[in-house]
Amino acid sequence: MLAEVILWIYDRSPEIIATITGLLYIVYSVERNIFLWPYGIISSAIFVYVFYVAGIYADMGLYIYYVVIGFYGWYHWGKSNKKGEGSNSLHVKKTSLKLFVNLTLFTVACYFIILFLLRRYTDSTIPYWDSFTTALSITATWMLTQKYLEHWILWIVVDSVSIALYFYKGLYPSIILFVVYTILSITGYTEWKKEWKTTTAT
Repeated sequence: MLAEVILWIYDRSPEIIATITGLLYIVYSVERNIFLWPYGIISSAIFVYVFYVAGIYADMGLYIYYVVIGFYGWYHWGKSNKKGEGSNSLHVKKTSLKLFVNLTLFTVACYFIILFLLRRYTDSTIPYWDSFTTALSITATWMLTQKYLEHWILWIVVDSVSIALYFYKGLYPSIILFVVYTILSITGYTEWKKEWKTTTAT
């Protein structure tokens, strides 16, 4: 029995490491701590491999995007932090109606592009849902780099759907991660909203 457990852990070690660093990423996200970005980069890079093996190709491409935008977010947050708490510092803000419309159109366009690529060039077994979570995640991650409050709402939707997808694919450590992600996304929205209220009040 012990040998089977050790073998299971060994076989799942990349996914387990990605899960642990992913948890650190989301915890630092809730705290608005810049260290979220290096942990996110590490976790995403490992998940690229995990999703390639599992045949979830849109998520694999998404996590390549996470690695790239992780470096951008790290740079952008770091640059803003150096400016201090003045008018140029990066604070939590709400999405304007104009930006909401633009992001919606962008997300819909991403969905259909990803769906076309998955159906035409891959053997994905879940192209519609894979495209849905991928398109929303692309938008949500960009919103995180700019500290838009509503990005947490997108993550709640993405994480909830992902739990079902990973259960279907048998990625059980990832299910644990995304259950925690869902809970922390709700917490993140609450905490970020508090900061937004404080910032606007002052």
